[in-house]
Amino acid sequence: MTYPDAFISLQLVLHIILSCILSFAVAQNPVDAYAPTVNVNCSETPNSLVRTFTPQNQVLNTSETEYITSRESYVISNAWSNWLGNASDIGYSLENLEGEFPRIGIAIGGEGYRTAQYGAAVLSGLDWRNTTARNGGTGGLLQVASYLSASSGGSWLLGSLLMNDWPSIEELVYGNGGNLSSWMLDLDLIVPSSALVSDSNDQEYWGSILASVESKANSGLPTSVTDLWGRMISYHFLNETTQGNFYTNQTSHGAGQLWSQMPLLPSFQNYTMPFPIVTADSRPASSGITTIVPLNSTVYEITPFEFGSWDPGLSAMLPLKFAGTYLTNGLPVNQSACITGFDQASFIMGTSSSFFNAVLNVTDGDFGFDTSDGDEGGMNFIFNQLLSHTPSNVMNAANWPNPFKGVSSVTFQDSSADQLELLDGGSNLEKTPLSSLLVNARGLDVVVVIDGSADDQNYWPNGTSLLTTFERISSVLSSSHQPMPPIPGTAAQFVSTGVNMRPTFFGCNLTQGQPAYPIIIYLPNAPPLDGSAPATNTGDTQFSYTSLFTAVFINQAFENTLGGFEPNTTSSDPLWGQCLQCAAIDRAVTLRSDFCSQCFTQYCYNPNDPPSESELPGRQFVFVDPDPGGLQKVEEWLTDNKGALAGFIVAIIVAIAGIVGFM
Repeated sequence: MTYPDAFISLQLVLHIILSCILSFAVAQNPVDAYAPTVNVNCSETPNSLVRTFTPQNQVLNTSETEYITSRESYVISNAWSNWLGNASDIGYSLENLEGEFPRIGIAIGGEGYRTAQYGAAVLSGLDWRNTTARNGGTGGLLQVASYLSASSGGSWLLGSLLMNDWPSIEELVYGNGGNLSSWMLDLDLIVPSSALVSDSNDQEYWGSILASVESKANSGLPTSVTDLWGRMISYHFLNETTQGNFYTNQTSHGAGQLWSQMPLLPSFQNYTMPFPIVTADSRPASSGITTIVPLNSTVYEITPFEFGSWDPGLSAMLPLKFAGTYLTNGLPVNQSACITGFDQASFIMGTSSSFFNAVLNVTDGDFGFDTSDGDEGGMNFIFNQLLSHTPSNVMNAANWPNPFKGVSSVTFQDSSADQLELLDGGSNLEKTPLSSLLVNARGLDVVVVIDGSADDQNYWPNGTSLLTTFERISSVLSSSHQPMPPIPGTAAQFVSTGVNMRPTFFGCNLTQGQPAYPIIIYLPNAPPLDGSAPATNTGDTQFSYTSLFTAVFINQAFENTLGGFEPNTTSSDPLWGQCLQCAAIDRAVTLRSDFCSQCFTQYCYNPNDPPSESELPGRQFVFVDPDPGGLQKVEEWLTDNKGALAGFIVAIIVAIAGIVGFM
């Protein structure tokens, strides 16, 4: 697999990167704050650092319970009043609903830059702070939500929101002229300055990232390609980075920002934000799985307080501040053997989006790309060098020292392993982290699913994520999680009913005697209602967007969030905002109002009388570049050389990781 002849050979790339490393090793850099602190006193010992439970006696972390209780008491009750007024517009009296408000969660799926932007646009459409959304009736749902879960590209959005202290989406994405400089989506995630690897700015960027990862490796902890990936993400989504200092080490570029320090943020202390959860899949240690991981493989969650899993096979949690510590039966080797600072925000965002198991095939020593230009041998050579220099590390997954060794030895897949191998949160096809919100102990009544998956040939969702959650709940999590409401049985039925192309409510008609499932408000990425050219169905590996492209993308998704749909027309629904309010409040009412009943007739999925995709006429499904002047030539080249570029990017990352391991 070769890059165009105009570019420098991969051997020269290695020489350039190595020189860059050496130059950065001369002095201590701010980016070295990425290194964890070792040999820390374990204050909780001799008691176990790990809390365990069973599906039948689940108990939330006491700090999570306190946060949810306080947010619902001091923030959410007022937010409902702001959003619904006196609720007369939807046929209710808010006064009669006081103290009975439903508990709501929002799940943001992920697949790279596309889903980060899609999630941002939808959240903006649900945010009371956005005047347009507030006037449309949708703005306010975000403020009444108790939980916000995310995975993969959605975790980039969530991490950016949290570490920037919960600004509005407009400030976060475009900057505010002050402490927020904007997302750096116009700078490529891998090669931000230019495609020429000899570019001095790219060298500075890579060298800075290498310095961070090297500082972690020098502490004795395992590193992998995921560490490099997470540091790249931090430059584009966390604070401390601007257009002016992007290629310098004037700041730490997010290094040293810890997930467990989130409770120190003013917006967290004021209970302003929903309680955040990031999820990641795993594969059995040393299995080397490079395909879709099985549904019974452990799924982990990371909150500001804990790391662990509610899956029945494990049912255990560790205080997040001690993540990175090797434990056996919940205990370290000695009282001063704990580790802190492992829970770097960038590493958590990288872990949740670590897709390298599908790209770097450890078992076969093959990159898994279609290579027609004869350069695969060189790439395999570099990868084999990487493995020879770091024989104890798994390089195509996120390495987490196993704190659950010895726990649940009969049912936990990694009870005897020293390391956990964590992967992208969609590695089992559950691309939207819905199941983390269905944990029995959390007791949610409503879940909003923001699905930006690219499932079909035009990169639109077809319900695969919901179908996967439904199957996983039924086959693996039935004892620990709430059941799912009725949904279409296959991806083909999602498409034929049209519910993959418009907002839909699932689980509207819960009857007595049925298992108590929540209402699911499904908000899939879809073409513009009016039939204009779509710009939100981009590929997973598009790693740069011009400012104009981002503006068009977010505006389209925002308009869809506010639009609802009018059956058999290309018009938006002027009553959609009120219908969304009906779904959000429905679990708190005993008798549905006439207005809300009409809304549910239009938006609810009835498995006995399913809708039809024919109700959504005039849509365009094929992507049209909204900024051809900025990216058209690049896009044309990418189309012609997709395999070559993919291999080139992976080769750079692997080469970087190999050198880190060697040093």
